[in-house]
Amino acid sequence: MPNCCQSEISVRRFFRATVSPILLTVLYLTTTCATNAQESLKTTKSIPRLISQSPAPPLTGVASSGNQISLNGRTLAGTWLQRPEKSGQVTTNISDGAFRQLIGVNFLNSSNSAKQPIQWFSSLTQPLVLATRLVGAYRYLDITNFAQTSGWQIQANGNTLLISTPKTQITNIVQSQEPPEASTPLQQARILVDLDRPTPWQVAQGSAIAKLQTPSSDPDTPTPKSTAPPNRQWTITLDGIADPVLIERYTPQLPVAPPTLLPNLLKQLSPATPTEPIPPAPEPLIQKVEVVKNQTIISLGVPFGLSPQVTTVANPNRLIIDIRPDPLEERDITWVPGLRWRQHYVNLGTERFPMVWLEVNPRKFGLTFKPMWASPSGLAGTAPLIQTAQRYLAVAGINGGYFNRNNRLPLGAIRRDSQWLSGPILNRGAIAWNDSGQFYFGRLTLEETLITANDQRLPILFFNSGYVQSGIARYTTAWGSTYTPLTDNEIILVVEKDQITNQLPGGKVGATAVPIPQDGYLLTLRANATSAASQLPIGSAVSISSATIPADFSRYPYIIGAGPLLVQNRQIVLDAKGEKFSNAFIAEKAIRSGICTTTTGTLIITATHNRVGGYGPNLAEHAQLMQLMGCVDALNLDGGSSTSLYLGGQLLDRSPSTAARVHNGIGIFLQPRKSGNRE
Repeated sequence: MPNCCQSEISVRRFFRATVSPILLTVLYLTTTCATNAQESLKTTKSIPRLISQSPAPPLTGVASSGNQISLNGRTLAGTWLQRPEKSGQVTTNISDGAFRQLIGVNFLNSSNSAKQPIQWFSSLTQPLVLATRLVGAYRYLDITNFAQTSGWQIQANGNTLLISTPKTQITNIVQSQEPPEASTPLQQARILVDLDRPTPWQVAQGSAIAKLQTPSSDPDTPTPKSTAPPNRQWTITLDGIADPVLIERYTPQLPVAPPTLLPNLLKQLSPATPTEPIPPAPEPLIQKVEVVKNQTIISLGVPFGLSPQVTTVANPNRLIIDIRPDPLEERDITWVPGLRWRQHYVNLGTERFPMVWLEVNPRKFGLTFKPMWASPSGLAGTAPLIQTAQRYLAVAGINGGYFNRNNRLPLGAIRRDSQWLSGPILNRGAIAWNDSGQFYFGRLTLEETLITANDQRLPILFFNSGYVQSGIARYTTAWGSTYTPLTDNEIILVVEKDQITNQLPGGKVGATAVPIPQDGYLLTLRANATSAASQLPIGSAVSISSATIPADFSRYPYIIGAGPLLVQNRQIVLDAKGEKFSNAFIAEKAIRSGICTTTTGTLIITATHNRVGGYGPNLAEHAQLMQLMGCVDALNLDGGSSTSLYLGGQLLDRSPSTAARVHNGIGIFLQPRKSGNRE
């Protein structure tokens, strides 16, 4: 497969990352002004095109709003609004994603979308309950009383909401080792952080920590390389000042060079008696405590298979950091009517997999699904899913199909508003749907044929695709304003108003950009197909016939292709080799994304992370997990670091810092209503 860097073929580019299944997301400093974006489509030859960064309609009944929050002097991304009430009071509302990520609030289960119980240095038996309000693509929490009770000072300043919290002292940090439970043999630990008052906190997952190799004392013996996965860095950041004694207690000590004289002397005295290697000392869990700009940062080195689970308690005010192999907290929250956020462990034999998913009722007050892609100007480009979803003003979404990571081009089907953006490849699995909430799953092929005036028929193998093979490919303005050759020595035919108007030599890969006509398309002839150029002289009239296999796909205006197909009619139908996936991809244990429908007609989008004590599911396990979820039909989406499950400004399944840029996704949208709490 020349020039084809499919994510499943180059699986080792990210699947080896030891990404934990921690479900606490962190603040994500996106440069996208989501509140100033509006999803808008224009038609050029009926091809849908996204226009981003256009002004959003004004919010009615809102005194002020913005997408930046200054928390104790640090400006962070987060949407907010203030509303005048009949009493004359102005209420302050923050999007739930920003509130959870920036303040450290734990959301509790709720079946009432108008109320969100929370836990923050408070009792689980008597949780605080905040009123919610859906405005645009965000669900906002009324924090007015919460802020007053906590002693916060709040003021709006243009686009920024200024929040100042009381000064806090961190009085103690204690680590204790917990005995392993029978079901979780990995060693666990607990860190207690004592505070003189409640304060905002955040948790962030960092990169892998390089292991320091202790040189062998014997110069003739090479230093063995560790085969164990490296520890991963996590940081807990609190708005407060740690006592200087705590900083000194956890200040890293300079490493001491290992003694070399004694082992060498022993070897000389008794060469026949091998010396036992000295086992390396375990790396400390708390690696450093430091104060930076009135914040205390606790840096952790967490072994593979473990992740922090952070909770808070009152009396005394305390942050509890449990280092666990199973940190995922069960959650069942009705976010809005028809959209439910759920997460828990799913057992498959003796293995436990953390799964996070959204259940969507497509028949509930205007919930719709549409493909999204990263670039507003064409199909080349990638971006974090959280950024793409905000640009489209989607309330929720998941990453979609495969793409070439080098040139950021699509490798699968994308169809929107009954028009193809990119064609399918390799008869791979796809999902199709309409605005009535009907879905169709299958393996998809698009058959296009170029027909000349004398009824010659030439197959067009690829449409607006980054998948490169010998044959004829077609490119329209949905690809972008120009096409740059993807292989050497292509012959490019310019077709305008169903007539070939020019033949151009493509030259070297990437050398020359050829404009794509607004009223036509380009045909690229690659490798053996260049011989067909003589049959297609300038001035020839041509037409195109197009059909999907199966034909049922053509009835649906929206399609996303990925693969492999996992479940059909409640039966596992996995045939990854038949869909031309590599053996490495089939066997790889990796984080997975999936989409499926259930017997009740709901749609489920899922993210499955690393099993307890190991890596994520392979494809066979993923199919079984989707079947256990009650899926009637299910499709595997792109996975690994691409897996991203988005809801209302936040990633539910992972820290945004661990999520890769992706090409496309499936967005969930809520159409405005004339009444109710939707604005």
